[in-house]
Amino acid sequence: MFDWANPYPTLRSPLFARNVVATSHPLAAQAGLSMLARGGNAVDAAVAAAAAMTIVEPVSNGLGSDAFAMVWDPAAKDGRHLHGLNASGTAPAAWNVDYFARKHAGVLPMRGWDSVTVPGCVAGWTALSRRFGTLPFADLLAPAVDLAARGYGVPAIVAGKWALQLPVLRDQPGFLETFAPQGRAPRPGERFTHAAAARSLAAIAESGGESFYRGALAERLVAHARACGAAMTERDLADYRVEWVDPIDKAYVDRQGARHVLHEIPPNGQGIAALMALGIAAELDVARFPVDSIDALHLLIEAMKLAFADVYRYVADARHMTDVTVAHLLDDAYLAERARSIDPARATDFTHGVPGRFLRPGGTIYLTTADESGMMVSLIQSNYMGFGSGVVVPGTGISLQNRGHCFSLDASHPNVVAGGKRPFHTIIPGFLTRTVDGPGGPRQVPQMSFGVMGGNMQPQGHLQTLVRMLTYGQQPQAACDAPRWKVGTGLSVDCETTMPAPTRLALIDRGHRIESIADSYMDFGSGQFIWKLSDDPEDGYVAASDSRRDGQAVGF
Repeated sequence: MFDWANPYPTLRSPLFARNVVATSHPLAAQAGLSMLARGGNAVDAAVAAAAAMTIVEPVSNGLGSDAFAMVWDPAAKDGRHLHGLNASGTAPAAWNVDYFARKHAGVLPMRGWDSVTVPGCVAGWTALSRRFGTLPFADLLAPAVDLAARGYGVPAIVAGKWALQLPVLRDQPGFLETFAPQGRAPRPGERFTHAAAARSLAAIAESGGESFYRGALAERLVAHARACGAAMTERDLADYRVEWVDPIDKAYVDRQGARHVLHEIPPNGQGIAALMALGIAAELDVARFPVDSIDALHLLIEAMKLAFADVYRYVADARHMTDVTVAHLLDDAYLAERARSIDPARATDFTHGVPGRFLRPGGTIYLTTADESGMMVSLIQSNYMGFGSGVVVPGTGISLQNRGHCFSLDASHPNVVAGGKRPFHTIIPGFLTRTVDGPGGPRQVPQMSFGVMGGNMQPQGHLQTLVRMLTYGQQPQAACDAPRWKVGTGLSVDCETTMPAPTRLALIDRGHRIESIADSYMDFGSGQFIWKLSDDPEDGYVAASDSRRDGQAVGF
């Protein structure tokens, strides 16, 4: 299976248990674990942990976040075990190119109300609970209510990020009153209470989420939007619906010849970038080079750049991807052609390709949970840029995302802004299955629920950690702890300072422009991983939590 050694400096060991929760904050992990201990399932645990995360890591998500999730349901009677949830927000009906031309001189605001789409995470929690949960929805939010009302000691990494964002957001309505009541960010270990959020969570719990979209909380959101001259209306909130979607996938063969399949949520998310990069990497036979070698790193970096070149040109809300489809972008022949454009000795500034010629016409938090029945959940939610828009609705503690900034104002682009449309999204949960042969033919069995946070680092983190585990046999915590790279624009590649100097110099020799960034939390993502040890449920799971954040994998 794995080489259980860890060649990288770390303070963490992998966790082995039959019931597991892994998040980027220990108190949220405990909130999820408490649901499993009460007899709840992995979905109950995921919703409880997600709600708690809005309180204990407000620098990355809040009650006004968006979310995506994948659920492996071992009890599915129709044989469709893997389910995808898109709980990303839609644009207010009044938004279009002319709206931003009139109000903002043809620029998409990065902050403020006109960067806010309808928040989706609360609707996502209720949808997950109704379809798969076993405990009452109100019980799932109780730990978050308690954390908000009584407060908690702010951990060091969260405190540092909090302080960095205050100068940028201090002029946004409601922000300082909520997140800097003493005129500054909380210090490490200092208790932070969030009474307004506790009341909002209680209202959400009591109403099964209705208050947020069609009740008292919705009224307060719209009143504040109207007072700030924004376009959000009661109808925008009331009409919002999550979407259950079929995940998209790409196969990959590991070092022992076992067939795995990586599953991602389809566009409007960027999970397709991870699938494309993995497909290109498979064409390049990276396994012939040692782990962490310059040859392997160079090929993976180039594969990722190729995937992004296409994704940024073609990916949008799937309903608007009419000329270039998901099937075009994932076609094996197309990815093979893209792989052949890589120079193994030199970095290249790639442009987008022409998909379809080979086919007949036709800031973020991540958490994962698993229980001993075999149910596994991969969930991600985000305010986007740290605290998001910076807008906090008075008296509610609801901080709102700024996903509207991800739209385009280019009328010819599939991601052009329009009312009711979902913008291009960076947050992506991942899920890995393994192909087994049986009397009825090949079938998929669950292998790992996982994710890596951090803007466009997310598909890059999926690629890097999966190749380490599947191609090189590194155990999840080692794959988590290894130094990471992140492609930028053109020939730019950011490298963690933990990457050995000779490796950085070798990348420079091949034409990469290296930028070493010290802040790993902001720039190189943070992951959580739960790997199923065997098909025997008694063997349980091995889990890892990234040391780049304050998190923890817990279990029993």
